[in-house]
Amino acid sequence: MSFYYHTELPLPSDFKETYPLSEKMKEAKCRRDREISDIFTGKSHRFLVIIGPCSADREDAVCEYVCRLAKISEKTKDRLLIIPRIYTSKPRTTGTGYKGMLHQPNPLLSPDLAKGLVAVRKLHLRAFYESGLSAADELLYPEIRSYLDDLLSYEAVGARSVENQQHRLTASGMDIPVGMKNPTSGDLSIMFHAIYAAQQSQRFIFRGHEVTTDGNPLAHGILRGGQNRYGMPLPNYSLHDLEYCRREYEKKCLRNMAVLVDTNHANSNKHFKEQINIALDVLHSRRTNSGLHTLIKGLLIESYLVEGCQPLSSSQTYGQSITDPCLGWEDTETLLYRIAELCD
Repeated sequence: MSFYYHTELPLPSDFKETYPLSEKMKEAKCRRDREISDIFTGKSHRFLVIIGPCSADREDAVCEYVCRLAKISEKTKDRLLIIPRIYTSKPRTTGTGYKGMLHQPNPLLSPDLAKGLVAVRKLHLRAFYESGLSAADELLYPEIRSYLDDLLSYEAVGARSVENQQHRLTASGMDIPVGMKNPTSGDLSIMFHAIYAAQQSQRFIFRGHEVTTDGNPLAHGILRGGQNRYGMPLPNYSLHDLEYCRREYEKKCLRNMAVLVDTNHANSNKHFKEQINIALDVLHSRRTNSGLHTLIKGLLIESYLVEGCQPLSSSQTYGQSITDPCLGWEDTETLLYRIAELCD
């Protein structure tokens, strides 16, 4: 057997007691969850924007960024609901490279995952306390979410995980919106299979127990683009793609018709400035087509304090991505106010 066991992780309940969420913030989280749920169920016409760095790499920069978002959130709250993107686990196609804050303090050398888990919870706690905005993270490791489920208001299942049975079944037991991305191939049928699975009651093994879920009616799709057989990017936010999604929702009788468009990744071919044009294009489709106005609930945007990206090294530019390139703050602020103007 080639597994080498290291630190035994604490029980999630004990971990949360060590790093607790106050009663006041629990109430704030419940309010945020209701507001977000109302967007997906159609009770609210606010537009959702999930925005932040490609990966959350350092606590101080992320918290400064989220506090800046909070000021815009307050000014645009009648039209937008902003969720900070605080992604602390980074999927890797080849299994190498930076894997996110969970793998710190030495992500490329000898990560201590137990310490990384503490760093992740402390980051989410601090960002929430300082900004009042509960965040989104990626459901990369289903067994880890029990350590963070009292803090997160949104989770995404990534393009490399969406076909995985455990991710789909775990999503069926969550009480917050879960976005199912289309896979890197761009196959939208796989995304819809994942949505269907997550919306059904499921019985499976989770964290050493046999469990049954109620199904998650807030599971929905995320269009992030795909690739052709030669690995070239194929965007999927066109009017044709969006109309296809609307018809599939109706044909499959899925609950709470909803799609979010990821403006980066294969949709932009990681040309981060293109996110601005993609966001405006999607909003135009939504404004001019009543069916798509119902379907398109929001956008995912990659943004940080400093635009672009940098290699991971000991000397870092504060607030610049160490993974995919992101919009800088000036463009971010301008774009968010523009989205607020156009999302009616």
